[in-house]
Amino acid sequence: MPSTKTPSVVQLAITGMSCASCVKHVEDALKQVEGVRNVAVNLAERCAIIDGDTDPQQLIHAVYTTGKKASILSNHNTSNDAEENQQFYQSIQRSGIAAIIGIPLMLGSMFNGLPQLHQAQGQSIWFTIGILTAFTMFFSGKHFYVSAWQNLKHGISSMDTLISLGTGTAWLASMVIVSLPDLFPSQGQHLYFEASLMILAFINLGHALEMRARGKTSAAIRSLIGLQARTARLIRDGHEIDIAIEAVEVGDVLRVRPGEKVAVDGIVIEGQSDINESMISGEAMSIIKKEGDLIIAGTINGQGSLTYQALHVGSDTILAKIIQMVRSAQATKPKMGKLADQIAAIFVPCVVAISIITAIVWLSIGPDPVWRYALLTSMTVLIIACPCALGLATPISIIAGIGRAAQFGILIRNGEALEKSATLQTIILDKTGTITEGKPQVSDIIAHNINETIRLAAALETHSEHPLAQAIIQCAQEKDLQLPDITHFQAHVGMGITATLQQHSIAFGNLLLMQQQHVTISQETQQQLQQLASQAKTTILLAKNKQLLGIIAVADPIKKDAKKAIQHMQQQGLRVLMFSGDQHATAQAVAQQVGVDEFMAELHPQDKLTELSNLQQQGQSVAMVGDGINDAPALAQANVGFAMGAGTDVAIEAADITLIQGRLSGVVSAIHISRATIRNIRQNLFAAFIYNIMGIPIAAGVLYPWFGLLLSPMIAGAAMAASSLTVVLNANRIRNIRVPNHE
Repeated sequence: MPSTKTPSVVQLAITGMSCASCVKHVEDALKQVEGVRNVAVNLAERCAIIDGDTDPQQLIHAVYTTGKKASILSNHNTSNDAEENQQFYQSIQRSGIAAIIGIPLMLGSMFNGLPQLHQAQGQSIWFTIGILTAFTMFFSGKHFYVSAWQNLKHGISSMDTLISLGTGTAWLASMVIVSLPDLFPSQGQHLYFEASLMILAFINLGHALEMRARGKTSAAIRSLIGLQARTARLIRDGHEIDIAIEAVEVGDVLRVRPGEKVAVDGIVIEGQSDINESMISGEAMSIIKKEGDLIIAGTINGQGSLTYQALHVGSDTILAKIIQMVRSAQATKPKMGKLADQIAAIFVPCVVAISIITAIVWLSIGPDPVWRYALLTSMTVLIIACPCALGLATPISIIAGIGRAAQFGILIRNGEALEKSATLQTIILDKTGTITEGKPQVSDIIAHNINETIRLAAALETHSEHPLAQAIIQCAQEKDLQLPDITHFQAHVGMGITATLQQHSIAFGNLLLMQQQHVTISQETQQQLQQLASQAKTTILLAKNKQLLGIIAVADPIKKDAKKAIQHMQQQGLRVLMFSGDQHATAQAVAQQVGVDEFMAELHPQDKLTELSNLQQQGQSVAMVGDGINDAPALAQANVGFAMGAGTDVAIEAADITLIQGRLSGVVSAIHISRATIRNIRQNLFAAFIYNIMGIPIAAGVLYPWFGLLLSPMIAGAAMAASSLTVVLNANRIRNIRVPNHE
C-alpha cells in the first residue's frame, strides 16, 4: 500500500483548547509524530501549522490523544467561522442560564432571604437548590468538566482543570454540609451554590466576549480568504461552463467576465481589460492587461473580457501562498511568547499545589470555622489563577500585528522576524530596484530635432536586448515614431553602435565611439555630459556623417517615496547605508539625491554579504533590503531580510519580510508595526503576569491577618474573565495602527 506521507505544510483547526497549557500539550503531541519538523500551535486562532513529511491523519490522531479534536484547515475557511459563531451563542446561553439561577441565590444569601439549615424545611429546600444547581452546572459547565476529565485521563491539566476543581469542590462541600449539617457548627454552615453558578456565568460570558473580540483580530486573513473565487468559467470544445475552483488544472483555458474575480493565476491569451490589483500591489489604480500579461487570482476584472490560460492553481497561486504565509506567521511566536508558554505549561500543577497548601494552612492556623475559610481560599486560588490571559497575551497580538501588516502589502514570515524588526539598528539598501525603479527610462533629450534623434537611435537599438536600448525603443513607441531601415549594423564592444542609413553613416554611443568616429564634441556639450553624469544618468551621443545630432540621457528613476522613507528611517535613529554594484559616480549621485551619507559601490553579491557580516560582528542588528534574487545571500545573512517584489515566488521565499508593493516606505511601515506589536505583547504579558502574581496571594488570604479581607470566588471568576478580555481588547488596538505617509 503506498504511503500517504507528503512533504508539505499541514494546517489543522483545533477544538477544545482553552489555555496556554493546552497549547503546550498539543505541540508536544504533534512533535512526537514521525516526520514532523516544526509545529506552531495558536491558541487565539485555535489552529496548528505543521511542517513535515507525514500523514495528516496521524497528526489528527496525535491531537486526539491530548483530549482535543482536530480537522484539516483549508485556505477557503478560517478556523471555522460557523463553529465559532455557534460557540459564541452557546457561551452566551450558558452564561445566561447560570446567571438566572445564580443571581437570586446570591441576593437571597446577601439579604438573608433563604432559610437556614436548622430551620423547618431548611434542609430539604437547600437540598433541592443543590440538585437544581447541579443540573445548571452541568448545562453551563459541561464543556469544562468533560475537558478536565479528558485531560485527567491523558495525565495533563489545563484551565478547565482549575475551573472544574473550583466549582466542583464548592458544590460538593456545600452538599456535604446540607446532607450532614450536624457535623458542622452553625458559623461553618455557609453554602457556595451561588458561587459555583456565578463563576460559570462570568467565565462563559468572558469567553463569549473574548471570542467576539478575538474574531476582529483575524480580519486580515478573513479578507484575504474572501478574495478567492469559488468558481471558474472553463472554455472547452468551444463551450463555456462554470466549474468549482478546485477542479481547475494547469493549462486550462478560462474566461473572466467584466466585474468577476480572476479564478487562478494565468497568462492572458486573448482580450484586453483593466484589472484592479490593489489586493496584491496596494495600488488603487487599475492596470491594463493584454495578451501575454500575467493576471493574479483574486484580483478583480474591470470592463473588458479576458481569456487566459491557467498557470498556477490551488495552493500554488500567489494569493494562496500569501494566505498560507500570513496564517503560518500568525501561528508562530517570538522568544518572549515561547517563554510564556513554557511558564504556563507548569503553571496549572503549581496552582493546584498552591491551592492544597492554602487549604492546609487555613486548616492548621485559620480561625473558626476553619473548614469554611480553607474551602473559600483554596477555591478562589483555583479560579483566579486560570492562565487564559497568559496564553492569549502573545498570539492575539501577533495575529493582529501580522494581519495589519498584510493589509499594507507587508508579508511577515514569522513572529521572530516581527520581534527582530522592532530592534533593528542598521538598514542596508540595495540601489537598483530598491531605491530606484530598476527600469531605465529616457530622462533627457538634448537635440535640435528631438523626434528625429529618438527615431534614429531607436532604429539602431532595435536588435539589442540591453535595458538602455529597451528604454530608447519604448520612448520611440510612446511618440508613435516610424523607424527607418538600418543597414551595415556593427557593434563596438564597450562603446556603441555604427550603421548606415541611406548612405549616411550613423554612430550611437559614448565619447570613446565619437572620438573613434572623429565626431567633434564642443566644450558646451562636454559640460552638459558632466552635468548629466552627476545626476546618475547614462549619456549616449548620436552622430550623423560625423556631426553630433544630439544627446540622449537614460536614467533609472528614483522611487517617489524613497527619499522621504530614508529620512524617516534616519529620524528613527536607524543607520542607513546603500550597497550598489554600479560604478562609484552613479552610486554617489543616487545617494546624494536620496540623502544617504554612507554607500559602497562596485560590489558583487559576495561583497555585500561580507560587508553585512562585518557590521553584524560589530554588534549591529542589520536589515538587508533587496530584490530577493541578486541579493539572496545578504538577505539570508541579515537579521531581517526585506524582499522588494510584486508577490513573486522568489521574493516570498527569499526573505523574512516581503514588500508586495515594492516600495521602500514598506520597510518603515513594517518596522513601525513591529515595534507597536512587540510593545503590545509586552503590555499583555505584563498585565497577565501581574494579574496572577497579585491575584493568587490575595485569593489565598494574605491580606486577611491585617485587613480582614478575603476575595470572593465570584469576584475571582469575574476578574479571570476580565483579564482575558482586557488582553484581547488591548491587542485589537493594533488593528488601528496608522503607518507614516511617504507620498
